[in-house]
Amino acid sequence: MQGIQKAKGERSLRSQIGKKQKVHKQSFIKKIIKTVKKDYQLYLLALPAIVYFILFHYWPMYGVQIAFKDFIAVKGITGSPWVGFKHFERFFTSFQFWRLMKNTLGISIYQLVAGFPIPIIMALLLNQTRNKRFKKVVQTVTYAPHFISVVVLTGMMYIFLSPRNGIVNQFIGLFGKDSVFFLGDPKYFKSVFVFSGVWQNAGWGSIIYLAALSGINPELYEAAKVDGATKLQTIWNIDIPGIMPTAVILLIMNVGRIMDVGFQKAYLLQNSLNVEASEIIATYIYKIGLLQSQYSYSTAIGLFNTIINIILLVSVNKIAKKVSDTSLW
Repeated sequence: MQGIQKAKGERSLRSQIGKKQKVHKQSFIKKIIKTVKKDYQLYLLALPAIVYFILFHYWPMYGVQIAFKDFIAVKGITGSPWVGFKHFERFFTSFQFWRLMKNTLGISIYQLVAGFPIPIIMALLLNQTRNKRFKKVVQTVTYAPHFISVVVLTGMMYIFLSPRNGIVNQFIGLFGKDSVFFLGDPKYFKSVFVFSGVWQNAGWGSIIYLAALSGINPELYEAAKVDGATKLQTIWNIDIPGIMPTAVILLIMNVGRIMDVGFQKAYLLQNSLNVEASEIIATYIYKIGLLQSQYSYSTAIGLFNTIINIILLVSVNKIAKKVSDTSLW
């Protein structure tokens, strides 16, 4: 008898908990609907971006599983047989692995070291410029290259660096030196790749830092002026601390995509003479995956590349949080 009453009591308790959960769920849904109705214009504005990310960034993640399969187009993704880590092992043991890692990391780190400080320096110098007309001219000139497409940029580089009639080699010839085939010598590829990117993006990158500098309290500058601080002292004690949180966030984001050098420019600048230095993971994936139709193998390489980026992003974010109390999350 007591067992029956206990069972009834448990059923009643479960029923009450279920009803409460149902009511809570309904109230939560109503709250969401109410919020959407209230700001429906904003949600409609964001809808195209949401649909874009779902269709082109999240839905394709379903196909990542072919990295662990021998993909056969006739059988499809679900019908293809599982092979485990076969393609990863093939990549790690291939003769291409260390060369690809060396080139990809070499260009990325070179790009980070050479390119990351320049927008900061440019923003600090422009912030100290009092001639507004000169400041606008410099900003316009440095922002303009950002809007040049990668294809046009590489075409300009082939023209400027031509060993026969390129402007750079003509300038070298004025000093009695022999012309240099910059795009045909592997030792020059990294410098050409990196500094062309710096020229194209430094001005545009400085916008973020100028925005951060504009948010610094003007009273700090007035106090520094009263105390007789020089421009260098003002930059060191006010400007740099003011933009440091922004710089840390951008550094974390740059390190988080350190394995993504950029396919377009690397592929367009690549030729048979500089392939030793220009072959990176992105171009190798294109050749193996699309040109040779080794879809599973190329997907495995791409997944490995992404995992490295995620590990770096999380690690650097954690270090930044401990060191500077600034982080992405």
